Amino acid sequence: MSLEKVIAISGKPGLYEIISRTKSGLIVQSMSDGKRFPVNSVHNVSTLNDIAIYTYEEEVPLPEVFTSIYEKEEGKSSIDPKSDKQALLQFFGEVLPGFDEERVYPSNIKKVVSWYNTLVEAGFDFESLKETSAEDGAEKEEPASK
Repeated sequence: MSLEKVIAISGKPGLYEIISRTKSGLIVQSMSDGKRFPVNSVHNVSTLNDIAIYTYEEEVPLPEVFTSIYEKEEGKSSIDPKSDKQALLQFFGEVLPGFDEERVYPSNIKKVVSWYNTLVEAGFDFESLKETSAEDGAEKEEPASK
């Protein structure tokens, strides 16, 4: 499973894996309870791979944030997303120093932490995110000039 197949649906809690595509939408499976259902164009869907978090310098892709949390927590679940605001802000500051505190709200941090914990419980391979980001970094490097 890759983050390109994991989606968040606005108005619905949790994460969903894309199982199949149909003429009118998608068939998804809940990562928490395994239930499958159709998603059509009425639903607002976001692929986790396409989400980024604001920092003061740039936007950091969500996979990089997940990798940072994974390294900090040594592959285990993170703090409780229902923790108080200060604990969430402090945790996120350690994971993503320089995040834009004016544009990244505590509710956003709760979602990111909750999504990370859901992925850990589902047995997601965070090592694959490291490999993908390393490959992307190698592609972005310009060749040395002579």
